[in-house]
Amino acid sequence: MGKIYQNAAESLAGLLKDNMTIAAGGFGLCGIPEHCIEAIKQSGVTGLTIVSNNAGVDGFGLGKLMEKGQIKKMISSYVGENKLFAELFLSGKLEVEFNPQGTLAERMRAGGAGIAGFYTKTGVGTIVAEGKEARDFDGHTYILERGIVCDLAIIKAQKGDSEGNLVYHRTARNFNPLAAMCGKVTIAEVEEIVPVGTLGADSIHTQGIFIQRLFKGEHFEKRIEQRTLRKAV
Repeated sequence: MGKIYQNAAESLAGLLKDNMTIAAGGFGLCGIPEHCIEAIKQSGVTGLTIVSNNAGVDGFGLGKLMEKGQIKKMISSYVGENKLFAELFLSGKLEVEFNPQGTLAERMRAGGAGIAGFYTKTGVGTIVAEGKEARDFDGHTYILERGIVCDLAIIKAQKGDSEGNLVYHRTARNFNPLAAMCGKVTIAEVEEIVPVGTLGADSIHTQGIFIQRLFKGEHFEKRIEQRTLRKAV
């Protein structure tokens, strides 16, 4: 069977289960896999651990899964736009593993590259280092961070071909390539499916070897978290 599927629900068929770990691309609401998130919501799976830089906003993005009580744990960097997230965390209903943003990015990349762990200065002397192995190199202390490998990854790209090669649009590239790498199975939703060979070899951001399934989304809302306008002069 080829890599192209009709929609998010078909792409996710046979993959979703309770208590699985899912990596989600995007930064805030930029470049998030909207259709996959909605399909996961409709599936009703629970106990999920989500690896994502952000946690969406109330009522959109990963916030949809929080409203349904489907997320058990978040491994994230920034979650300040989601009030429900704060409420669940402070009440002990949501487990949170905070990561410095660069550390989270490298953990996802390392997992996809088959690297079990790496040492970094980031977080030394803070709560980030608690419970982690520390070693000195050249007179400096580093902490061990483990690579992340997820059961499933869901990402969003602008264009993709039938081999799964992807191109992202500007800043929508963000965490999507890293999420694509660290999933045992990766699903990409794209705005356009193009013939193989259309994407220039030097322009491809994610190679098809990382993508197992993809589909063309019918409509993307592409919401903005915060919009500040000034009065016309």
